[in-house]
Amino acid sequence: MRKEERYKGVLNWFNEHVPVAETELHYDNPYQLLIAVILSAQCTDKRVNMITPALFRDFPTPEVMAASTSEVIFEYIRSVSYPNNKSKHLVGMAKMLMSDFDGVVPSDIDELQKLPGVGRKTNVIASVVYNKPAMAVDTHVFRVANRIGLTNNSKTPLETEKELVKHIPEEQIPIAHHWLILHGRYTCIARKPKCEECGLKPWCKYFLSPKKT
Repeated sequence: MRKEERYKGVLNWFNEHVPVAETELHYDNPYQLLIAVILSAQCTDKRVNMITPALFRDFPTPEVMAASTSEVIFEYIRSVSYPNNKSKHLVGMAKMLMSDFDGVVPSDIDELQKLPGVGRKTNVIASVVYNKPAMAVDTHVFRVANRIGLTNNSKTPLETEKELVKHIPEEQIPIAHHWLILHGRYTCIARKPKCEECGLKPWCKYFLSPKKT
């Protein structure tokens, strides 16, 4: 199967069967999403959503968080993965927002990547808040893209990102990011993908491989 045919089949299926796909992180504004994205690194959205209400309540603006300390923030986020690093990143992020961006979360991807603790996950902010054609590649997207055959056994998230952006129409990239994440989270799971209930079987390299027959 040619790659173009695989992409067309996968995207058409998602478009028909999953017309609405959104982040499962809870937030009300770009600043809150930025906090949630930093916390979500190697951590489930469910866990992040459990701890952010208190954090959003007590640190409602970058100015308030910038005036705090990593030790204080740690007590709010101690149940997530790597709380020591993330508490430092959150305070650093808030201070940089105040000093460099007048307290406003920038929409430019290069500017977003300057913020502590964000890295390539800034693509989530650009895609979700500003609807830019940015493809954030987490473990789900990386696994699903390789398994289906959208990428040629890419070795890094950046390789996967470049391949996906190259083949997915620009206007579909924001929602395609969520399609792949949600598919990996609930159907194409890591240990044992639920192939029997997956609608992508006709285009899936893994399902169609000789090992599966």
